[in-house]
Amino acid sequence: MTTYPGDRPGPPEPRWLSDDEQRTWQAYLHATTLLEDHLDRQLQRDAGMPHVYYGLLVQLSEAPEKRLRMTELAEGAKITRSRLSHAVARLEKNGWVRREECPSDKRGQLAVLTEEGEAMLTRSAPGHVAAVRQALFDRLTPEQTESLGAIMAIVAEGLQPSGSGADLPWRR
Repeated sequence: MTTYPGDRPGPPEPRWLSDDEQRTWQAYLHATTLLEDHLDRQLQRDAGMPHVYYGLLVQLSEAPEKRLRMTELAEGAKITRSRLSHAVARLEKNGWVRREECPSDKRGQLAVLTEEGEAMLTRSAPGHVAAVRQALFDRLTPEQTESLGAIMAIVAEGLQPSGSGADLPWRR
């Protein structure tokens, strides 16, 4: 049988969300937007920094010698290198982080948590953990907490393909 350009089938029909899936998706969007806003406002009020900056300080505090390559810090924060550079510049201005040349790679830089940054993290951690607990974990049963962790791990794994060609934020 001969086929002509006009006879080709079009793109497949989208797999639309069911009513239950749509309700779940909307609830997820609603909750995550409100949670991020809640944590951002708490940290801005109590520590003068957004949630993403707090996460960077936490990563550095847990790193060996309280230092990480900038690329590792971007990967851990799941942000672009440009956004990380801007964030680290603000953290440097506050005296909470400093940059150092990477001894093993002259093109690389390290972000280093300063004593002032560690002190800020120590002061702000109790309020932040209270906000996280109040907004999320105090509302869930232990079983729901376990399920949420498992679900989020599956979603993250599916969105983080392996291979150097993957289009992930910290590679941009």
